[in-house]
Amino acid sequence: MLDKLQAAVSFGEKQGADFVEARYEDMTLRTLRRVNETWKDIIQKSRTGIGVTCYFDGTAGYSFTASEERKDIEDAVKRAYRMAKAASTAALLKLDFDERPPVKSKPTDTYSVKIHPKTKDIDYKMDLVNRAVGAARDAGKEIQTIIGAYGELYGQKIFTNSEGSNIDWSFLVVDLPCRVTSKTNTGELVFASHRMAGSFGLEKFKQKDSTPEDIGKATGDSAAEQTTAKACPIGKFTALTDNDLTGVLAHESFGHLSEGDFVVIGVSPLAGKIGEKLGTEQATIVDGGIPDITKNGGLWLPYDDQGIPASMTTVLDKGILRHYLQNRGTAKKLEQEPTSNCRAVHFGFLPIPRMTNTYFTPGDLTEEEALEQLGTGVYAIQTAGGQVEGDGSFLFKADRGYWVENGEIQYPIREVALSGNILQLLTQVEGATKDLSLKGTYFGGCGKAGQYPLPAGLGGPKLLIKGVTFGGKA
Repeated sequence: MLDKLQAAVSFGEKQGADFVEARYEDMTLRTLRRVNETWKDIIQKSRTGIGVTCYFDGTAGYSFTASEERKDIEDAVKRAYRMAKAASTAALLKLDFDERPPVKSKPTDTYSVKIHPKTKDIDYKMDLVNRAVGAARDAGKEIQTIIGAYGELYGQKIFTNSEGSNIDWSFLVVDLPCRVTSKTNTGELVFASHRMAGSFGLEKFKQKDSTPEDIGKATGDSAAEQTTAKACPIGKFTALTDNDLTGVLAHESFGHLSEGDFVVIGVSPLAGKIGEKLGTEQATIVDGGIPDITKNGGLWLPYDDQGIPASMTTVLDKGILRHYLQNRGTAKKLEQEPTSNCRAVHFGFLPIPRMTNTYFTPGDLTEEEALEQLGTGVYAIQTAGGQVEGDGSFLFKADRGYWVENGEIQYPIREVALSGNILQLLTQVEGATKDLSLKGTYFGGCGKAGQYPLPAGLGGPKLLIKGVTFGGKA
């Protein structure tokens, strides 16, 4: 396949393109979803194709084909070149980029696992879901609905360009979520969810705290607890957000604002603020494609879809804005280095600036110390969705939480909705716990510019934040 991509690059250059990128992917997707006793989805798909980007006079044209025939590939190249050339005459913003030494991949760029999903049949994976659902049922109370699911996405990615980069690696993400809906004695519905998700093999589900039984029991226990939970008080309180909710704050409220295309066109409130102090010294946010999967979890992305090797980008350094998340064009325009953040949801889309694993870095607190420092306030756990605006304003609903007094958990709470603006919130961060936990999900994922769902790594430490507004609905 590499020779076909190289031929496509050469053909594009002969057409008149200034620069050409060609990429190939051969992906397998599987989705299993069970609602109570009924299997709703048992789906397997293959997704194979070639995408070509041609650059001309600072503009890009993109086209793709699901065919591997030479004529069809050349037709895709022609379309991409013609789009770039046509766009160059009307483009108000042109993004050239510096050429770089060619990149060559190595075998270790593919994350090694012991039990790859492709080695196990559907019955094995259905059993994982059944075990999680069974454990949730045993642990739950007043259950209305149990949803168990399994998802996997894996396959080969090959890339080359006009510089002669030759990259070949394999992607992998596995996801086993469980969600329970229960009913209180007053008839209100409450929710709880847990999942194990990221770039790992199926051996993960044999490890302590990661088995289907562990996932299901944790979900059932949390839902049962919610049936007697009190409503969250309304007002401003110091908050401790758990690892998952901290990850959503970093990704949804701040990460998107730091993406280079939003910065270049001036719609991000972070535009022009490099070097400015936006938060406390306890607020550091990073993005990187090769986290310590064994220790912290997350998504393994050694290259982006422009062939840039993964790096760890410190976006916010002890409250000071240092870097944006770039593709090659936005990086040159903003006079920064590319950051391996040019990604597409699949070969049918043009790669654009997107996040990889974006998170607050851990601090030096234990959970007990964080609760003690919190004093009286809310311990908010997980997320059930919400809204985010382009100025950084957000409204998130936590799945559940606890009311804390004098550093001690008093009772569970529900209807935990928190709101604010991330730029204000960063000035209120008081600390973070030592533990760092990341998940790279198959279900859900990140959405942008019509490209959804793109797997991304979410998580972080537990974050201590003063003056958070609670109340309202998300």
